[in-house]
Amino acid sequence: MDKKVALITGGTRGIGKAIAEKFAQNGYNLVLNYARKASNAEETKRDIEERYPVKVKIVKANVGELEQVNQMFEAVDEAFGRLDVFINNAASGVQRPLMDIQEKHWDWTQDINAKAYLFAAQQAAKRMQQTGGGHIVALSSLGAVRALPNYVVVGVSKAAVEAITRYLAVELAPMKITVNTVSGGAVDTDALKHFPNREELLQQAAKHNPAGRIVEPEDLAETVYFLCTPAAFMIRGQTITVDGGLSLLAE
Repeated sequence: MDKKVALITGGTRGIGKAIAEKFAQNGYNLVLNYARKASNAEETKRDIEERYPVKVKIVKANVGELEQVNQMFEAVDEAFGRLDVFINNAASGVQRPLMDIQEKHWDWTQDINAKAYLFAAQQAAKRMQQTGGGHIVALSSLGAVRALPNYVVVGVSKAAVEAITRYLAVELAPMKITVNTVSGGAVDTDALKHFPNREELLQQAAKHNPAGRIVEPEDLAETVYFLCTPAAFMIRGQTITVDGGLSLLAE
């Protein structure tokens, strides 16, 4: 059981799957969390295990429920007995104008995007401490620092994610755990299909991006993996923006 282990929430599709494949390429056993679509999760497990010499454990859990978060980490213990990397990728939220937001929308989004990150990081740190350290990376978005249309609740939750990262980075440093955030531009994944202005977002991103294209899931996966290597040891509590330079442009 000397092979390192990475837990990736929302790891069976989209950005999470790209991250999972990057770690599999580098020899990590994987625990991939999903909330729905068991068949899709099973397909991801088969695909990765067929292409890479690693083992994949899939775990169904709504990370907005702390009891299920705890059960997810117990599954890590049972499957591999160690944890070296935790990627907080799972996210959800309600995209509506500010005046249409209800309390249930706020609670749902904050629970899955922010609360889950804090308490899952606690569980991850306990296990990383047993193996001499580890790495935690959370996923954010430009809506954490910019006011995007219909994004108020999600944007606030992502701002919380970036703030939590800073506190985790300082307090977990003595445990030899590095913590950072990767913030992406518009990425064409299944999650973006829920945005009412999806096509507009993608067209604008591709047209105006200095890099000449939109961000791909693999772009984020490369940065996430880098932050979990010795080369990134002195990068702590930072939000690394991966958007091809789009956010640098004046409105």
